[in-house]
Amino acid sequence: MSATIQTLEPAAEQPTRLPPQMTSRLDGELLEVSMGPQHPSTHGVFRMNVALEGEIVRKLKPVFGYLHRNHEKIGENTSYLGSMPYTDRLDYFCSMTNNWAYALSVEKLAGIEVPERAEYLRVILAELTRLQNHASLLGFLLSDMGAWGTPLMYAFREREKILDLFESLSGSRMMCDYMRFGGCRVDAGVDWMKLAKKIVDFFPRFLDEFENLIVENEILIARTQEVGKLSAELAINAGITGPMLRACGVNYDIRKVDGYGFYPRFKFRVPLGEHGDTYDRLMMRVLEMRESIGILKQAFEQIPAGPVMNPKVKIRAFRPPVGEAYGRIEGPKGELGFYLISDGGTNPYRYRVRPPSFINLTVLEDLCLGHTVADVMVILGSVDIVMGEVDR
Repeated sequence: MSATIQTLEPAAEQPTRLPPQMTSRLDGELLEVSMGPQHPSTHGVFRMNVALEGEIVRKLKPVFGYLHRNHEKIGENTSYLGSMPYTDRLDYFCSMTNNWAYALSVEKLAGIEVPERAEYLRVILAELTRLQNHASLLGFLLSDMGAWGTPLMYAFREREKILDLFESLSGSRMMCDYMRFGGCRVDAGVDWMKLAKKIVDFFPRFLDEFENLIVENEILIARTQEVGKLSAELAINAGITGPMLRACGVNYDIRKVDGYGFYPRFKFRVPLGEHGDTYDRLMMRVLEMRESIGILKQAFEQIPAGPVMNPKVKIRAFRPPVGEAYGRIEGPKGELGFYLISDGGTNPYRYRVRPPSFINLTVLEDLCLGHTVADVMVILGSVDIVMGEVDR
């Protein structure tokens, strides 16, 4: 057997085959990943197009629209009262505050006065809504962090008690349709007040347990402190409101600024953060719940007897005068406002919603840049969004 030895030309040097994340670090290429809309941690039908360098986020683009329901155009072709049930579907965790913001806008437009008892009821229901919204946020945020089960169930246990109150008063747990222009649909009876007081009195125990569970937890601190920092300057320029803004140290609460309803009658503090990171946003909800409990106790003591509806308001033949109005409240997630233009007809000529979830999402990329994919879900959870008011 003979063998032939061939002289080969030197082969060109081949690049080393590395995992994609290593290659991207070497040649500057980014891996584009689409997160959602089916991702279980995206809080609804929400999608993010993320460009990664290894595990690090270099670009992030939120993608909305999967839940668009044409809410504002429907409002322009529906009677003023007919739009009230639609507001329940914006932030479906907070239908009572949605109702109040819309009712406040119409009352400004038509110059309608609200009876004292109705104003107190609105404050009570708004602060109960804040309690159940923030408690749910804490449960969801820890679930996004990987603490499946227990924290969310603890939070939902308290939320269910408040939803039971809403159901006994309005007939519905989530889509309450309770507010009316000039007051509230029905009055709260003595038994309802007793049960509400009992739930509020026991709520601090839940907060103490939950705070002990999370505040000094090493994993939670590592996953939230110095993560997703938002500067006060960027927050103000981007129109951020609510707990996200106050976590940056900006003292701005519409309950204090506008003094709508009877909030000037109540003593409460506005908690402020120092760093604007995910930890501050989490703790902001805990501190706000403690202030809400104080407001509720004052309201229970002060609420007077009397009517809950202005008898001069003719709901069925409602035609506000020609003009425009913008009514806003400090919702659990931030500033919720309705802008209305009336041409004197039974329907609004222009109907526009200012939703806090949508506005607050505009800085999501700024919060996530430089962090890992796992951090993205925690940062998104700390923003506290509901896709019903993002897409509308």
